[in-house]
Amino acid sequence: LLSFLYKEIEDVDDEEIKTLNREYRKKDKPTDVLSFPMREGEFGDMNPDLLGDVVISLDTASMQAEERGETLEEELNFLLVHGILHLFGFDHEGTASEVKRMQAKEKELLGLLKP
Repeated sequence: LLSFLYKEIEDVDDEEIKTLNREYRKKDKPTDVLSFPMREGEFGDMNPDLLGDVVISLDTASMQAEERGETLEEELNFLLVHGILHLFGFDHEGTASEVKRMQAKEKELLGLLKP
């Protein structure tokens, strides 16, 4: 199923994600996860079954997991869900209602991953 939805899920280090963040978001710092939707832009309809790419910094994920007292697997699950929601158009940098909507969906999806 995932291969139909995503072109790629990639893990990188902080230096690589900083370069991507600077190039695509004009933010010259590392971040935890970046999403690159394939359904946007001039060629967004080329492959309507493909959502896009999710790139996760293992360096930042490890640090955040430790800070939150979670396992790396739990943090990676969160970042993957977060990145996928961005591919579906969810946003947490907009209005308060958008933030709540995204957080609720994250909670719902992460609940499905727990045994």
